Amino acid sequence: MAEEKDDIQIETPEDKGVKKKGGNKKLLIIIIAASVVLGAGGFAGYKLLASKGSAPAEHKEQTGEGKTAMFALDPFVLNLSDHGRYLKVTIQFELNDKALEETVKGRTPQLRDTIITLVSSKSLSSISSPEGKFQLKDEILFRANQVMSAEKEVFKNLYFTEFVMQ
Repeated sequence: MAEEKDDIQIETPEDKGVKKKGGNKKLLIIIIAASVVLGAGGFAGYKLLASKGSAPAEHKEQTGEGKTAMFALDPFVLNLSDHGRYLKVTIQFELNDKALEETVKGRTPQLRDTIITLVSSKSLSSISSPEGKFQLKDEILFRANQVMSAEKEVFKNLYFTEFVMQ
């Protein structure tokens, strides 16, 4: 009897050649879920980029009274308050009304003077961070609207199209 017990072998599913199916199902579900997520993300990214690409074309079509317009200033090369530090910046203003463009052209020297005075008083450390750039934009926009001394704000926004510090 003792010998009979030694002869009995317990067979496991691996010994019989039966494969586990649970692991394959999990892998298949993970692959399908990842494909769906990547596909949805790709589609959303495509839609966002496609809509941004068509926006400038629509902006160009907006002409006439009551529509916004862009007004570019010549580049500035300025000394910062730090000794030996320079800033080259190009600014474009977004006007609230295209009809104000001629008025702004007439006030360009005052705008440039205001910007030069403000920016040259700044240090490299105060404008090198993203927060510093946003603060500088706000200050320039505020002072530019003061220069225009109109009842309503002339400038809607401003954009740094070039910003190089040395």
